[in-house]
Amino acid sequence: MLSKRVIPCLDVRDGRLTKGVKFQGNVDIGDPVETARRYAEEGADELVFYDITASHEGRGIMLKVVENVASQIFIPFSVGGGVSTVADMRDVLLAGAEKISINSAAVKTPELISEGAAAFGAQCIVVGMDVLRVDVSEKIPSGYEIVIHGGRKHTGLDAIAWARKAEQLGAGELCINSIDADGTRDGYELVLTRLISESVGIPIIASGGAGSPEHMADAITKGKASAALIASIVHYGQYTIRQCKDVMKSHGVKVRESW
Repeated sequence: MLSKRVIPCLDVRDGRLTKGVKFQGNVDIGDPVETARRYAEEGADELVFYDITASHEGRGIMLKVVENVASQIFIPFSVGGGVSTVADMRDVLLAGAEKISINSAAVKTPELISEGAAAFGAQCIVVGMDVLRVDVSEKIPSGYEIVIHGGRKHTGLDAIAWARKAEQLGAGELCINSIDADGTRDGYELVLTRLISESVGIPIIASGGAGSPEHMADAITKGKASAALIASIVHYGQYTIRQCKDVMKSHGVKVRESW
């Protein structure tokens, strides 16, 4: 069995680490470069960096911050926000990232997934999915809708159908972020995570809602995810990466030992 990954997420706005609840009320909580270095030293398996307002503001990602983070860590590093062309992807990779995460741009231009996979390999392309629970309808039979631009715009896309299409187009991994659970610390949206995990054959990252290492274990054992994305519980010092892994291990989840 492959080890399951613990992935801290760095949401960055104006070059600073930030966190909110359900994509609202974001506050400045520190320096992303220093935080990235600390998480890498604690034993994080990967890091995710999101420039959370780049797409909404119609600008490119802050490459200098990406370069500064990449210079401090030696673990896989995924970057998203404001990536809308293959040239953008190349710039992010040259700045030091190993993976590119595309979300709003992938919905608006699905061929970007295929173009990125062809240029850099499927293993580089992570499709982020921001998902909102809605009423079941003919258009959205799963009851989960894809939203873009930081949750500001509804798309009418069913999350399960979009996950399957993203895989078919060449995505190497999907990051499933529940807006309903985001920042609440009440646990991941396990129904959504499991539905998508059982609908595709590529790795799934569970995101949104972790409040304890037990929630992370649930994402793996009940949600069938390959990795658990975390933010608040480590950003605010509630748990360390090592503590998270120790608890997950006690629940039967295979993890890479922290250094």
